[in-house]
Amino acid sequence: MASVLDRAAAPPDETTAYGVEPDQVYDVRRPAGPVRGVTVIVVHGGFWRPATDRSHTGSEAEAFRQDGFHVVVPEYRRAPRGGWPDMRADLLTMLAAASARTDLPEPVVLVGHSAGGHLVSWLAAQPDASAVIGTVALAGCVDLHLVHELGLGGGAAEALMGSTPQDDPAAWEQADPARLGAPAAPVVAIHGTRDEQVPLEISQSYVDAVPDARLRVVDDADHFDVIDPQSAAFEIVRGTVADLADTGGRDR
Repeated sequence: MASVLDRAAAPPDETTAYGVEPDQVYDVRRPAGPVRGVTVIVVHGGFWRPATDRSHTGSEAEAFRQDGFHVVVPEYRRAPRGGWPDMRADLLTMLAAASARTDLPEPVVLVGHSAGGHLVSWLAAQPDASAVIGTVALAGCVDLHLVHELGLGGGAAEALMGSTPQDDPAAWEQADPARLGAPAAPVVAIHGTRDEQVPLEISQSYVDAVPDARLRVVDDADHFDVIDPQSAAFEIVRGTVADLADTGGRDR
């Protein structure tokens, strides 16, 4: 069975620019079957580095499309070409651009994997995220300070920030979703017990710090099972996204 990282998937229906840089684009997939009236924005991971892009999200995005969602998959500038200020700006600009479209439903569920889990959890806590009705962080780097302390990704957090927490504590506080308090809409962290890239304690630390955030632990799932539609773990992800979409963010 091909890995989800290189498994072929149907191409998106369109790719649209939200800025002038090559990485400032997003893909759109339109729903199959009954339309649910919610847009799912899928943000890829890769420790914020350019070696990993959105190309491996095809199977995941296609699964959400089959579930009746409009799906948006953004690219974004990554370190070192784009550090945290550029990445932060790209996320906000992308969300505003997608929300302004009349052909995409305004209620949004954010889904992010690994470093993308950090990005969607941060985005959900921003004042400009009023369209977001729920967020799902999959094996997410959702406690940036702990990612730094554990040295994950060979210093990936420091490469993202261009500093350490000791060098620039204010910037790290503002970039760390575990330090921002509760977003207006529910956040669910989903994490496998066999994750060797981003350990489960990262998500546990986040939900301990953020009021009302919830953690769903998936036994015997690794780092990539949570984005693989062929895995049992992904059924939990699909169900969580559907629940958030159906409750409109009211299920806290």
